[in-house]
Parts: sequence; C-alpha cells; structure tokens
Amino acid sequence: MSGTISTIIIVVILVVILFFAVKNSIPHFKGEGGCCGGGCSEKPIKPKKLTEVKATKVVTIEGMRCSNCHTRVQNALNSIDGVNAKVNGDKKQAVVKLGRDISDDELRTAVTSLGYKVTSITDC
Repeated sequence: MSGTISTIIIVVILVVILFFAVKNSIPHFKGEGGCCGGGCSEKPIKPKKLTEVKATKVVTIEGMRCSNCHTRVQNALNSIDGVNAKVNGDKKQAVVKLGRDISDDELRTAVTSLGYKVTSITDC
C-alpha cells in the first residue's frame, strides 16, 4: 500500500513539473520569448541616415529565433559607423546600406560575436 502512495506522489510531482515546463516554453516556441538574453528589454537603435549610400549588402543569418534576436543583430550592425541596417527575421536577413567602405569581415564579426551564424553576404 505504501508503495502505491509513493508512486502516486511521484507521478503527481512529475505532472506538475511537466505542466510548468510546457506552460513556460509556449512563448519561446511562438517567437515571443527572450531566448537570447531575457525578454525584449533591448531597445532598437534607430538606423543612421546616410548622406551617401556606397553599397548595399544582404547578410543572411542563422539562429535568430525571436524579436529580441532581430533587435540584437540590428543594433550590433547599426552600431558600426557608416551602417544603416534593417533586419527581416522572416527572411533571416539583414539589408545593410553602407555609407563608407566596410569589409564583409567587419559585418560578419558584428553578427557572430552575438552567437549567430552568417551564411552569406551578397552585394545588391
């Protein structure tokens, strides 16, 4: 009899743990969670207005899963002097307008330093 009661208690505890695990994961799977640093507390940096656009590049990025990811990548690119970047999370791309000569490696480093993978950088 005591074996049955302890089994029931263990099952109830596991069900409660599983319930809260699934409940707390739902926003993450919808792309609303803070999978990359806790919530969406990071405010987007406004892209700089460029007096002249010397080049436009499309950076294809893997690993962005939520709006916080998109904001982090966009902010990292826009923090580079002479860059006006907009990230499209659905396309997994950033369209980057350059106001000065900036190497692909500098753009790649800004993204990969956040933990994302750059799969390609192409000229438009």
